Amino acid sequence: MRVSKSFIPTLKEVPADAVIPSHILMIRAGLIRQLSAGIYSMLPLGYKVVRKISEIIREEMNAIGGQEFHLPALNPKEIWEATNRVEAFGDTLFHVKNREYVLAPTHEEIIAFHAKGNVTSYKDLPQIWYQIQTKFRNEARPRSGVIRGRQFLMKDAYTLDATLEGLDEGYAKHDMAYRKIFDRCKLNYFVVGASSGAMGGSKSEEFMVKSEAGEDNIAYCRETGYAANVEVAQSLVDAAKRHADSKKIFEISTPNVKSIDQLCEFLNIDETETAKSRVYFHDEKPVLVLMLGNEEVNEAKLQGILGGQVRPAHEEELKEISGADAGSIGPIGFKHKIIADLRLKDANNLYSGANKNDFHIGGIDLKRDVPELEYADLRFVKSGEKTIDGKGTLEVFKAIELGHIFKLGTKYSEALGVNFLDENGKENPIIMGSYGIGVERVFACYIEQNNDEKGIIWNPNLAPFHVQLIGLNMKKEAVVETCEKIYKDLTGQGIEVLFDDRIDSSAGFKFNDADLLGMPIQVVVGERNLKENAVEIKVRRTDVREMISLDILTEKVKELLSRLNE
Repeated sequence: MRVSKSFIPTLKEVPADAVIPSHILMIRAGLIRQLSAGIYSMLPLGYKVVRKISEIIREEMNAIGGQEFHLPALNPKEIWEATNRVEAFGDTLFHVKNREYVLAPTHEEIIAFHAKGNVTSYKDLPQIWYQIQTKFRNEARPRSGVIRGRQFLMKDAYTLDATLEGLDEGYAKHDMAYRKIFDRCKLNYFVVGASSGAMGGSKSEEFMVKSEAGEDNIAYCRETGYAANVEVAQSLVDAAKRHADSKKIFEISTPNVKSIDQLCEFLNIDETETAKSRVYFHDEKPVLVLMLGNEEVNEAKLQGILGGQVRPAHEEELKEISGADAGSIGPIGFKHKIIADLRLKDANNLYSGANKNDFHIGGIDLKRDVPELEYADLRFVKSGEKTIDGKGTLEVFKAIELGHIFKLGTKYSEALGVNFLDENGKENPIIMGSYGIGVERVFACYIEQNNDEKGIIWNPNLAPFHVQLIGLNMKKEAVVETCEKIYKDLTGQGIEVLFDDRIDSSAGFKFNDADLLGMPIQVVVGERNLKENAVEIKVRRTDVREMISLDILTEKVKELLSRLNE
């Protein structure tokens, strides 16, 4: 492709709304342009990268027996209502045409719809169905360019099985395929245990890359290799102390004391002597959650423990439920279900709210005073804490999710009546798995990990072009003729070439553009070197330059590309 005939709108300046490297460079290199908040157009060079990533995904999905579909993005709302996911997705689900339809953020329901009545026997199973399709999520705060947008391209795959053993096998196949995909895309990634969230299901793993641009927090241990999303991560931490003698309960006037910090200052106590209360609704029934001191409720863990629909109580609901406003609520006299974090297990001599505004209660013995109390791991782990086995130390950092694999089980098949007959003629719900990869996230994460102060550094597997051919002083006949011959020779060998044939651009301008665009190899044709029958080759990643005879140029380029792909 010739630059003079191409649409590659490069920019010198950093866009004002771009903060992270991938967003900055994708705009500066003319790969994308924003249409609206969280909505981006893929320009020609960017779309070439998307197609290459998609083809790698397609090849590895086909290798494990995947069959490619193309499903509608516009879905009838009633299918989603049957699985209760209109409510589960909430405001992130786009509604259209008087709310009769939704724009699909994922396609579990539609896969189940097509399986119903068509996959009817154990002999029809297993199946692996996948697509590479545009998805929609009404993100309240889209950010980081294409990493978190409202419209995005995703590979979603689904396994249909007759047995749990079959689901295990399909899950393992996708785990293997994902590793091959991300290896071929030259990404430095790791795998963590995760929460299934609105997807539902049991086992769930995320493929992540470490990045300050990430929306997920990951707990990782270098010594043991343990890695998990903080939504599910566990650690070994000390529980609250149980004193030998339990005090009697007593009420304290605490005017205008609304927080744990204020309570500790008012009573001159340590936060480990306090139990913070948060009220939630589980399937519209109140639940009080107790945490030690200032620790926050890990709502993903709470959701996993309770199941069903879980939401925080609204401010106006608190007094009706407990008799008090936020900051004065506690377990004594609370008439609904109570669950506490494990760090509070059988703790005594605690301070908490009195369920009466401006009052707290001291001397609380959870074992004595709240006998029906349930305990669970409800906290967020923190950097510096020991792993759950005590063999290492956790580091918590931000990461970007590349892909996510779930064992869904029968959630969707039961809701939509998708059954099959087993070998005994008994009807059973089909067992499903779900497996997603964010195509544009792979694109952005590659750039996050492969850039320098000059621009992007592409590997041949994903590069829009393998070679950037740069003609210096294109008004000189010898330069033009040599460039045309090189262009023909390289493209004839299946090497993709971006030919900078612009006549009026200076050498410095062309070099800067080439480094910004980041093609793996640059071939520079100049009048001076042609006198020696030579051209200059530059490897973008290493910045190593070499003079090469025109007679061996094609073979040298092929050799370098092969080496760069290793």
